[in-house]
Amino acid sequence: MRILTATLLSLTLLAASAWAQTPTKKLRLFSEDATDTSYTVKRGGKTLEITRVMTGCAKNEGWFQPLVPVPGVTPVGEAEMLHALNDPDAMVVDMRSMPEFLAATIPTAVNIPFTEVALRMNDLGCDKAADGKWNCTKAKKLYAFCNGPVCPQSPIAIRAITRDGFPANKIFYYRGGMLDWMALGLTTQPGEF
Repeated sequence: MRILTATLLSLTLLAASAWAQTPTKKLRLFSEDATDTSYTVKRGGKTLEITRVMTGCAKNEGWFQPLVPVPGVTPVGEAEMLHALNDPDAMVVDMRSMPEFLAATIPTAVNIPFTEVALRMNDLGCDKAADGKWNCTKAKKLYAFCNGPVCPQSPIAIRAITRDGFPANKIFYYRGGMLDWMALGLTTQPGEF
């Protein structure tokens, strides 16, 4: 019992120490605007300011992304992502930059950085017609992800490719991205060219 109590006390002190050392840089909440760093809650005559700060877990400086970045896109979680890995009609695309992808990604994911995806719609199964427009009738189901709930990379890419003709109903957005995947202890692997 003494060992258990001492262990619990040590863990509590360790957690308190980590909390006390948490950086206080305020991060954005809803937009690219650098001043968008707090949200005020008013209830029962009281006011509370909610902020977001950099921590070991919350390590992305982006801002909250919508669950559905474009109407018609389907949000998915880890279960759907796992099933997509075995679906021959699906393509799991890591839309982060190449160095992030090479460090660790979801197994079997391919890398098409968000800055390139609109130019590489042929890699998604689309064909460019003579008039320069994309024909995506044979496109695979696209499972897109980036760094997590505050990462704007895959939502930016999704908006770009739907604007250029990729069907929104063939896009499955894993908003949790690498942050949630790794926080849940799921297997990662270094990306491959």
